[in-house]
Amino acid sequence: MKKGEERMDDRERKPDNRNNKKRNYQLYIILAIVAAVTVALITGLDSLVKKSTTKKVTYDEFVEAVEEGKVDSVKISSARVTFTLTDDLRMTYYTPYLPDSNLLPMLNEAGVEYTGTEDSSGSAILEFILVYILPFALIWILMGFFMRRIGGGSGGMMGIGKANTATNMSRATGVTFADVAGEDEAKESLTEIVDFLHNPQKYVQIGAKLPKGALLVGPPGTGKTLLARAVAGEANVPFFYISGSDFVELFVGVGASRVREMFKDAKRNAPCLIFIDEIDAVGRQRGTGLGGGHDEREQTLNQLLTEMDGFGENEGIIIMAATNRPDVLDPALLRPGRFDRQVTVSLPDANEREAILKVHAKNKILANDVNIKNLSLRTPGFSGADLENLLNEAALLAVRRNKDAITMDEIDEATDRVLMGPAKVSRKITDKEKRLVAIHESGHAVIGIKLEDANEVHKITIIPRGVAGGYTMMLPKEEKIGIMTKNELVAQITGLLGGRVSEEMYLHEITTGASDDFKRATKIARAMVTEYGMSDLGPVEYEEKQEGVFLGRDYGKAKNFSDKVAHEIDEEVRKIINDCYKKAEDILKANKDLVMLLADALMENETLTKEQIDSLVKTGKLNQDKEEKDKTVADLKEEAKIKGIKGYSKMTKEELEEALKED
Repeated sequence: MKKGEERMDDRERKPDNRNNKKRNYQLYIILAIVAAVTVALITGLDSLVKKSTTKKVTYDEFVEAVEEGKVDSVKISSARVTFTLTDDLRMTYYTPYLPDSNLLPMLNEAGVEYTGTEDSSGSAILEFILVYILPFALIWILMGFFMRRIGGGSGGMMGIGKANTATNMSRATGVTFADVAGEDEAKESLTEIVDFLHNPQKYVQIGAKLPKGALLVGPPGTGKTLLARAVAGEANVPFFYISGSDFVELFVGVGASRVREMFKDAKRNAPCLIFIDEIDAVGRQRGTGLGGGHDEREQTLNQLLTEMDGFGENEGIIIMAATNRPDVLDPALLRPGRFDRQVTVSLPDANEREAILKVHAKNKILANDVNIKNLSLRTPGFSGADLENLLNEAALLAVRRNKDAITMDEIDEATDRVLMGPAKVSRKITDKEKRLVAIHESGHAVIGIKLEDANEVHKITIIPRGVAGGYTMMLPKEEKIGIMTKNELVAQITGLLGGRVSEEMYLHEITTGASDDFKRATKIARAMVTEYGMSDLGPVEYEEKQEGVFLGRDYGKAKNFSDKVAHEIDEEVRKIINDCYKKAEDILKANKDLVMLLADALMENETLTKEQIDSLVKTGKLNQDKEEKDKTVADLKEEAKIKGIKGYSKMTKEELEEALKED
C-alpha cells in the first residue's frame, strides 16, 4: 500500500476512533455510578450492622469492668478501645481512647488478651482500605473480566461490538480454480465475477451491472468454501471470511455493529470479496420459529440487507455466501440486487470424483494395484470431503500396517469404515450367528445378481460394522442424474426384502436383522404411492414431496387427503411390499444352489469381492490362482516380512515370488 493510501485510511478511521472514545467515556461513567452505589450500600449495611451489635460506654465504665474481671478481650486503636465481655460475646462495647499509661499494665494484671498498642494510628487507614477500597477493586476486576468474556476477545472490555473480520482477512488465499477439481459448471458461473474483480472498468464502459452477490448452494462437503477462496485467489483480491454464527450474540445490536464494521473494512480494501459461510445461521426468514422471532438475529439480518443495498454499482465489492439450506433463507436476501445469482454446487459425478481423487492423491504413495478410475466408479454419492477422508483413512491404515504404499486392501477397508464404521474384530460371533448373517446377505446378493433392474453387487461381508452384522454393497450399473423408473424402485424393494426371505426359506426362522431393510423398503413404497403416482390411486401427490436434507424444511408433511384415502394409501403400500416379497421368494427358490454357494464362501472367507462373486456365479468356485497372480509388490513384501525372508525389501516382484515358493 502507498503512503498516500495509508494517510487516507487514517483519516477514514478518525471518526470511528472518536465514536469509540465517546462510547468508552459513557461506559466509564456507568461503571463509576455502579461503583458509587456499591460503596454506598456497603457503608449503609456496615453502619446498620454496627448499630445493632455495638454499644458505647464511658472510659470509667471500661476500667471498672476490667478491674471486676468481666472483660474477655480488648482491641486498642488510636481512636477507640473496643472490648467484649465474658458473659456476652455477641455484643461489642467501645469507649473513646484516652492516654493512660496504666492501661496496658492493668490489662496484663487482669489477664485480659488485647491487640494493638497505644500508638495504632495506621489501623484506621487499614480498616478503611479493607472495608471500602478492597470490595470496590474486586467489583471493578470482576466487571472487566465479564465484559471481556462477553466481547469475545474483540477489542477487550470496550470492543464488544467489533467484528473479528480483521483477523479473517487474507491478502492472498493461495487457492485457484486449478485446486478445485470438478464443478466445472460452478466455476464457469463464477468466472464473470473473477473477470469483474480483475478489470471492473470493462464492465463499466459498456454499462453492464454485475450481480452484487452470489449464493453457493449445495450439500455439505461439496467444496463451497473452497470455491469462494478460489474466486478470491483467481482475482488476487483481499478475501474476507466470516461465519454466519459470528454475527449472532447475546446482546441486541452487537451483531448489527459487526456487520457495519465488516463492510467498512471491505470498502477500505476494495476491490475485495466478502464470504459469509453458513449464512442460514443469520439469514433465516424473519418472524419464524416457536417464539415468533429473534430480535438480535433479525436486527443483524436487517443491517446486512441495508449494507448490501448501500453498495455503489462499481465499488468493487463482491459478496458471496454459502448454505446447505436455501429454503430457510429470507426472501429479501434472494431478490435481485442482493444475492441475485445462485450457483449450485452438487455432488460430483464419476468423472469429477476421479479428478477429486487425483488431487487428494498427489501427496500420497499409491501401490500399483490402485486404480483411481475404478475407485471413482465405486464411490457414488461421495462428496469431495468424503473422498478426501477416504484416502486419508487408507493412508492411516497403511502406516498402521507398516506398509510403504497404500494398497487396494487399505482403500477397501477405508471405504467400509466411511460407510459403515470400523470393523468389530474383537466381537465374538458364534457359528450359528455367522451362518445366519451369511444366509441373510446371500439373499440380498442373489436378488441383485438375478434381477435385471437391480443394482450391481460389488461386495459381500459378514464382518460386523457399526450396528450392522454384515452388509451387501450394491452400486448402480450406470451413473444416474437422479431419475429412476418404477421397475428400478421395485427392484430396490425386492433386493431389500431378499435378506428376510432367505432367512425364512433356508433357516425356517426370522430375525431382527431385517428391521432397517423394512424401514427403507416401506419408505420407497410410500413415496411411490404418495409422491410419484406409481400406484392404482393415480398420478396424484398426496403428500408434499420429501426433499433431501439440504433442501428440506423442519416442518412436517401437509396432509391433504381424507381418512378413507389414507386407508387406501396404506393398502397400496402393503400391496407393493407383498408383491416384491413374492418376487424375492420366486427368485431365491429358483437359485437355492447359488444362495448356499455364496453363504458357504462367506463362512470361509468372511468377505467376497466383485471378482470373487463373479467367479462363483460363472464357475461355482473361487479363482484362487488369479488372486495369487494379482498380488502386488507391497503384498509380497508384507508376506516375506511375516515369513522372515532376509533382504526382502530390495527384491523385485519375480525374486519375491521365487523366495516365497522356496520358503
